[in-house]
Amino acid sequence: MTSSIRAFMIVIVVFSVALGSFTARAQRSGPEVEYAAAQGGLPFSPYVRVDNMLYLSGQLGTVPGGGLAEGGVQAETRQTLENIRNVLERAGSSMNHVVKCSVFMEDMNQWPAMNEVYVTFFPEHLPARSAFGSTGLALGAALEIECFATVGN
Repeated sequence: MTSSIRAFMIVIVVFSVALGSFTARAQRSGPEVEYAAAQGGLPFSPYVRVDNMLYLSGQLGTVPGGGLAEGGVQAETRQTLENIRNVLERAGSSMNHVVKCSVFMEDMNQWPAMNEVYVTFFPEHLPARSAFGSTGLALGAALEIECFATVGN
């Protein structure tokens, strides 16, 4: 076999493999989606995974057994972020993989107190963040936080 024929055959094999890989991806019907089972009779999933992204439902500073953490906005912030950490770990992720948070606060004057606790949960990097003032949160909470995070490879 001449070198030009051998080179042509290699190009055909490489092209065929690449085309097969492209075809397999093109036949995929959409992203892989996982809905975590609702807990405690609540009408929503604690998180939804779409491929390697996690979308967490908003979390409050509720303690095991029910009720909000006592001690003000800092105690609620700490418990809220612990609850987020727990959801992330159940989903196979961690606080280090959080890329975006949204904070909903009943009283924006509590912003500095919330931030004092918030930053301690992100020692390696701070995720992007939005914040909104609210006129009422579930259970009379001082704040609610929702996050997006990566998971897997």
